[in-house]
Amino acid sequence: MNPQFPAFKKIITHPIRFAFFKLVKLPAAFIAGLKVGYIDEAKTVILVKHGWINQNPFKSMYFAVQAMAAEMSTGLFPVGQTYKRSPSVSMLVVGLEAKFVKKATGLIAFTCTDGLMVAETIEDAIQSKEGKTIVCKSIGTNANGEVVAEFNITWSFKSK
Repeated sequence: MNPQFPAFKKIITHPIRFAFFKLVKLPAAFIAGLKVGYIDEAKTVILVKHGWINQNPFKSMYFAVQAMAAEMSTGLFPVGQTYKRSPSVSMLVVGLEAKFVKKATGLIAFTCTDGLMVAETIEDAIQSKEGKTIVCKSIGTNANGEVVAEFNITWSFKSK
């Protein structure tokens, strides 16, 4: 576990700091309206509300916005686990698999509970000095708790 994770969490859960982070580093996420609903070392929830700016012609959320939210729900773990880390660790999405189950309308929550596995994989990459990969699952649900999409995102980590 990265001892700097609590400091990262404090930044990422501050609405103004997170908005600035998105504006500078992830402008598409800023425009689409992604928000952190919850984060700890094991679980993240990213919220995004269907609206005019992120819709498709079929009056539901554009698939790329869903992918962005799913990726962020899995990606906050590695960012938090590598925050101010020495040695530094490079990370990259190397695969994405998606299944769309139902129209995404209203408020959608993308949840990932693979944080502890991510931390272990990053530690293993640092100790072995070899590249490591992990597949993280993100489930998108609507306000009724119905699954609207499932994503499997493959991350690669390598100690620098």
